[in-house]
Amino acid sequence: MKPNFHPLIALTLGACACGVMPSCSSDDPVEIVIVTGSQEAMNEACNQWKVARADWEQSEAFLFGAADKYSIDPHTDTWPVDRTALASVLRDESIMADIENKVRQLNSGLLGYHGIEYVLFRNGQPRDISQLTTLEYRYVCAVAKDLYQATCVLQTTWDGAKSGTRYNEAVNYLASHSTLDDDGNVTGEGLNYTDFGANFKTTPSDEYDSDLDATIQIIEGARDIIGEVAGSKIGLPWSGQDDSYIESPYAYNSITDFYDNIVGCRNALYGAIGATTPNEQSLIYFCLNAGNTTLKAQAQNVQEKLEAALSRINAMKRPFALYYADASVKTAIDALDELDGALEEMESTLKTYAGNTIVETRCKAINANYVDNVVVKTYTNLCDHAEKLYNSIVNIKE
Repeated sequence: MKPNFHPLIALTLGACACGVMPSCSSDDPVEIVIVTGSQEAMNEACNQWKVARADWEQSEAFLFGAADKYSIDPHTDTWPVDRTALASVLRDESIMADIENKVRQLNSGLLGYHGIEYVLFRNGQPRDISQLTTLEYRYVCAVAKDLYQATCVLQTTWDGAKSGTRYNEAVNYLASHSTLDDDGNVTGEGLNYTDFGANFKTTPSDEYDSDLDATIQIIEGARDIIGEVAGSKIGLPWSGQDDSYIESPYAYNSITDFYDNIVGCRNALYGAIGATTPNEQSLIYFCLNAGNTTLKAQAQNVQEKLEAALSRINAMKRPFALYYADASVKTAIDALDELDGALEEMESTLKTYAGNTIVETRCKAINANYVDNVVVKTYTNLCDHAEKLYNSIVNIKE
């Protein structure tokens, strides 16, 4: 379904008062009540969405582990928004009467960042508060709370928490949600609390045969999102294969999303959030200083391609939702493809160290730093900001 880049009609006078409905008939009226709130509060909720969004996009460099096992990626980041289904939900009195509980049963095309985005933004700007209905407000509060609870799962299952408010939120979330397949359909599998940080740092584990095996996952996590950005997020609209496949179209946040995805890769490879040079416990630092001239040259190439990809993404014509066919888009795709190729070469060389006890010891330190200073810190920021986003949305209503 194509995203809608135009404001929805807030109110049609007469027999049909459809508010947020993309289509309606006089035989299916919906009572419209505009929420009482301030534009300043709406603007602040939009600001908080962008902050929380940046954390999520940076975390996509490590979508393995909790985000994958618990289906949190599709649950919180599916797009385009299913506007037809949302219209039905807002019309359904039985769902809206218990939306805070019913929200977990909705399909993923109604949830997460983009469900919230669809209510809060129009054409890249905060929505006019006079267009927000009470039904939309109740819906978006429930979605934002569900999003916060999902981020609690990400944080606690990577830091190994066994107590506290966020641990309790995580346990409750896992008990009330189901595993989804790649299409967002329920598989029926149960969700059990797992310490993903320990699995990554201590090998052999359920997921990794060796420390080097886990270190290789750092590269593969980065390559996965680089490939998705180049081939799907940017590539599908640019190629004309699917011009509805535009991420964050209502906030006009697409290019920021892409940029943050690659920043997340740099964080992962350089060993810290916000790092612009590799720290001593990082994967890239090891590759630069392992005494292997081939590996050093490959790591330097990765660094060059990283900066080039960030520069090319930043230079794309904005907003992507309107200019996805611009020539600057292809330049960014090419730079991302080159970055992926550079990482592939470095990964191949690293794999030749399999069984080397010295390298295994070094990888153990790299992996511990990666979990503690990249994954857990990113997810902690994400959870902090998702909580602030939820509170800011609640505060829209006076």
